[in-house]
Amino acid sequence: MSSRRRQTRRETERQRPRSRRKSLRRGLALVVFSPLFSAVLLLFVWSRLPAEGKGNARSFVVESSEHGPSISQRLTRAGFIKQPFLFNAYLWLTGQWTKPTAGRHLLRIGMAPRELALCLTRSSSRPKVQLTIPEGFDQFRTARRLEALGVCDSEEFLAAGRRPELLKALEIKGPTVEGYLFPLTYTLAIDSDPQVLISNWIAETRRRIDKLNRQHNGALTRLAAQRGWTEHELLTLASIIEKETSHDDERPIIAGVFFNRLDNLDFRPRRMLQSDPTAIYGCLSMPSQITTCTGSGGRVTPAMLRDAQNQYNTYRHSGLPPGPIANPGEASIGAVMTPVQTDYLYFVAKNGRHVFTRSLPEHESAIRGSSE
Repeated sequence: MSSRRRQTRRETERQRPRSRRKSLRRGLALVVFSPLFSAVLLLFVWSRLPAEGKGNARSFVVESSEHGPSISQRLTRAGFIKQPFLFNAYLWLTGQWTKPTAGRHLLRIGMAPRELALCLTRSSSRPKVQLTIPEGFDQFRTARRLEALGVCDSEEFLAAGRRPELLKALEIKGPTVEGYLFPLTYTLAIDSDPQVLISNWIAETRRRIDKLNRQHNGALTRLAAQRGWTEHELLTLASIIEKETSHDDERPIIAGVFFNRLDNLDFRPRRMLQSDPTAIYGCLSMPSQITTCTGSGGRVTPAMLRDAQNQYNTYRHSGLPPGPIANPGEASIGAVMTPVQTDYLYFVAKNGRHVFTRSLPEHESAIRGSSE
């Protein structure tokens, strides 16, 4: 046998133990890691499965510096999860153990554990929903729709919208953010911070006002110079117009009527807008403080219109009400910027539109005609 063949044989014999050791290590790795890999895989599959039961959204408060175990225990007691150990393991593996966002969350019974974790950490990956705010929607209806979609708690949203420090920071003169939630369809993440939503909507409203102001050659600047009005007064009157008519061609005429009532020295009672929707809004915003609202069912009553306790009642209080009564769209905002100049002082609904008149006798005649 040649020396080269003997050398090759010896090298082959030396490599065999090494090969066996490598195979043994691979086998041990498979024995150890295959179950672990399978367990992790099963955990991630479990995290995407909806929990048992299906219920309405509920508020859940995460305290400052609270971590996984404490949160899992409370989620279990509240009925959101049934396997706290698995939920803790999932939080740990995904790095979300110490990342929950302190504050109030809106969670729904039956959510998958992964979805719960994304909400608790306010991850940008949490599910999104479409919210439509129609023109003329008030903050109360908007809050209910937000909660129904799982975006945020309705009471928390309303409370944030009247928080003095937020109103001051956002430079809003009114008592709430009413009028500043611009009507549009928005894509929103579930379980969102109400203050963030409000800030974004106010920014959108101001963008729209700026655009309309440019389109109408600085109309807001003229309102400021002539009447001392700001965006607050602009949105307040626009919201009343929004509730008075659904026809875009009537909005500038109604804006002109309201300006005439504010300015005409012969109109009585002086500077009274006399708008039914303003009195109704008072009942929405202060129902416990206005006794004439009881039992009205959202309808205008003679007693309601006589009630001076209602600060929004423009039959008893002159000028504009304390703030907007709904969220107006661009057509109503633009109508305040460019009212039609007429000598009309009155209008009444008839066949889905309005009849405009100059004098009280003409108005009373139009009322009789509308009821025939």
